[in-house]
Amino acid sequence: MSRVSAGKTELHGKPIKVEHSVPKRQRIRKLQIRNIPPHLQWEVLDSLLVQYGVVESCEQVNTDSETAVVNVTYSSKDQARQALDKLNGFQLENFTLKVAYIPDEMATPQNLLQQPRGRRGLGQRGSSRQGSPGSASKQKPCDLPLRLLVPTQFVGAIIGKEGATIRNITKQTQSKIDVHRKENAGAAEKSITILSTPEGTSAACKSILEIMHKEAQDTKFTEEIPLKILAHNNFVGRLIGKEGRNLKKIEQDTDTKITISPLQELTLYNPERTITVKGSVETCAKAEEEIMKKIRESYENDIASMNLQAHLIPGLNLNALGLFPPTPGMPPPTPGPPSAMAPPYPPLEQSETETVHLFIPALSVGAIIGKQGQHIKQLSRFAGASIKIAPAEAPDAKVRMVIITGPPEAQFKAQGRIYGKIKEENFVSPKEEVKLEAHIRVPSFAAGRVIGKGGKTVNELQNLSSAEVVVPRDQTPDENDQVVVKITGHFYACQVAQRKIQEILTQVKQHHQQKALQSGPSQARRK
Repeated sequence: MSRVSAGKTELHGKPIKVEHSVPKRQRIRKLQIRNIPPHLQWEVLDSLLVQYGVVESCEQVNTDSETAVVNVTYSSKDQARQALDKLNGFQLENFTLKVAYIPDEMATPQNLLQQPRGRRGLGQRGSSRQGSPGSASKQKPCDLPLRLLVPTQFVGAIIGKEGATIRNITKQTQSKIDVHRKENAGAAEKSITILSTPEGTSAACKSILEIMHKEAQDTKFTEEIPLKILAHNNFVGRLIGKEGRNLKKIEQDTDTKITISPLQELTLYNPERTITVKGSVETCAKAEEEIMKKIRESYENDIASMNLQAHLIPGLNLNALGLFPPTPGMPPPTPGPPSAMAPPYPPLEQSETETVHLFIPALSVGAIIGKQGQHIKQLSRFAGASIKIAPAEAPDAKVRMVIITGPPEAQFKAQGRIYGKIKEENFVSPKEEVKLEAHIRVPSFAAGRVIGKGGKTVNELQNLSSAEVVVPRDQTPDENDQVVVKITGHFYACQVAQRKIQEILTQVKQHHQQKALQSGPSQARRK
């Protein structure tokens, strides 16, 4: 056995050393995770596992243990190693996880529970899950539709006489197909939405491509007819991959040429980018399968993660964040000025504006601002927030303060993009998480409520969010009688802490308002 260098993880902010070994001859992508809380929901486990890579399968093992045991397969050995380093010794609801590499033969079907997947805890009957979130799409229609962009002159041929052609495609592929022919009158291209299983979606896409090519021959259309896929910007980065590796691999495997529309074309009303694939009908169809496979993985991983965050981040309208495409029942976003269309997400209730000071590495300021300020302007429009970078406090300052003003949803989007940009531009080590410090100013009379009796509230807040929360002692309130609360951590940890603190502040303000209303009549009676 060859030794692998000791990994490190943290438990309530305290470093824990863990050691593990892996057989010399094997490059294992499979892990066995033991001592999982038996009542833990699958969605929570999903959200934990996908932080370290793409989960190809996750299967519960039938054991006599009172706690749950699962075998997890990652898409690469590096992802598996990172998960092992981070999760071995990790405490989950007072259970300490035990993680080890496993050889392929240990995960044979006869060792796995063959019961249907349920929403109960992992250790209960009927709760076994076969496959990862991505594998579920093979048995049922995926919630994420395929969106195509086709030349307007081919729409008639795709629909066919009295709709016969589109009905035939729908029947053969068991798909739901919507041709948005009436949108954007006069536009050179129209969108088509296909909802089905991955196999049905790909078959429908290929049929549409064949019709367009045949129509081009019949009408002597000489221009090249590429496949154009519309994808929400939130998934495009992971489709491209680090240094473009994922996209290059798809191009090589399918013998196609793939380009993606620039970020500058995005708007708050149109969060989709166009993926253009050039090649034959056959090669384009193969590319569509690979592209959508990657996008569906991202979508399902994000949904699992956000299901967990929805319980942790109160007061945040997740549906309004623009993180995910609209659901199939909701009309898809279309290009065009806001006056010409309805917003792609339900209108927000008016939320109270907040100001957060986020401290970023000084070297990253140029990337956040962008050429001639284009990136920060676009980020501000996307998030619906005011974003300003304060001057450096000293010539050699290592951090710069970003002042973000806007409602909770705007804070979430703006801060999320800033964290992402810092990671994307490699201002931290590839193996590190981006951890930033954020400051919130709170009324001095509310600081005690944030701290709690004997520090109880702030300790609970740190345990819940995994962020470091500090209310510095002996602060002198500013001219507005406010003091600073410092929050340090990765993005979701910071968001949980910020939202919880804002929840406390709301309760304090409501309490003061009630006291003011009660004291008003009594003072009037005295007079």
